[in-house]
Amino acid sequence: MSREAAAPPVPGSVVVDEQRGRVGEVAGRGPGGALRLRPLRGGREWAADPARVRRATPAERLHATLAAVNAASRSGRS
Repeated sequence: MSREAAAPPVPGSVVVDEQRGRVGEVAGRGPGGALRLRPLRGGREWAADPARVRRATPAERLHATLAAVNAASRSGRS
């Protein structure tokens, strides 16, 4: 399936922001059509260019979730 044929991500979708190399959950759309993304376990949202975002693979989702859980346990925020 080509990128043009893929449906745009909806709020709650887990995606990879290829420009920043980050995995996030789609929170909605911002000004100018930018996607608003947030870390999987909460945190500060960031804007992403929809053309540079793709759906995360199961492995990418797992990696991002485990990284967030580990960071929280190190800081005592579990």
